[in-house]
Amino acid sequence: MSKNNLLENIKKLRELTGVGFKDCKSALDENKGDIEKSIEFLRKKGIAKASKKMSRTASDGLVLVKSIDDQVSIIEINSETDFVAKNSDFISFCKELSELNFKNKGILEKLNNSKMNNGNLVKDNLVNLIAKIGEKITLRRSDFFDKENGSNFYYVHAALEKDIGKIVSIVKIDGIEKGKNDSIGNKIAMHIAASSPLAINKEDIDKKLVNKELEIIKEEIINSGKPSEIAEKISKGKITKYLDDNSLLNQIWIMDSKKKVFDILKENSLAKELKIIKFTRYKVGEGI
Repeated sequence: MSKNNLLENIKKLRELTGVGFKDCKSALDENKGDIEKSIEFLRKKGIAKASKKMSRTASDGLVLVKSIDDQVSIIEINSETDFVAKNSDFISFCKELSELNFKNKGILEKLNNSKMNNGNLVKDNLVNLIAKIGEKITLRRSDFFDKENGSNFYYVHAALEKDIGKIVSIVKIDGIEKGKNDSIGNKIAMHIAASSPLAINKEDIDKKLVNKELEIIKEEIINSGKPSEIAEKISKGKITKYLDDNSLLNQIWIMDSKKKVFDILKENSLAKELKIIKFTRYKVGEGI
């Protein structure tokens, strides 16, 4: 490594960890200039204690979607603030990553090791961008919808630019006939963005979530003074409503409160019954 490159990497490592010049140089020497390994090295030594940018929460950012030939990819890239999410360097970085994410079919490990237009790997450009902007930036999650077993539709809520927003949903539906009933696909994607279902069917909702919700409901009812046998009956009704509210097929349709999503699928079925195969919904920072 040249002297200039070493000094530049020491500067980046200091910016990321808050560790002194000498320790940063030693870490880089030990790890052949690899910044990520050097950060890990410093933390294991107890010199960098998840400090500065590495310990801050990146809960803002952008969600980007890419669609070609009925295949769709999605990626969430986080920053610490909305200010950085609007930064031109950050947005350019995200756009290029969205293109690469599509090529890598939503596999983050492959994405991190892909080359960008400047010839550097994604993971190295990420470190450079963090050092330049001064905020923690993370590639949080990604997914890919192939064109097998159905047609894909997506919706970007309050799009900042084309295919970039804070909430993005994708849904794969079997039974769609292009030019005949495909408009319903976009509407269901919009419904998912607005209603945030946890699963397609009631039985697909994570049992741990259901049990936790039931525990909270029972405790709340008992604390209100109701006898345990009454609390049991009331809790059954409430957990049924919870399952309906959070399973896509049983949710109230956002465009007609008298209907549920499964009613809409039946109404729009033609030669083949419409069936939701898969969906995802990304909201920036949700769950962080």
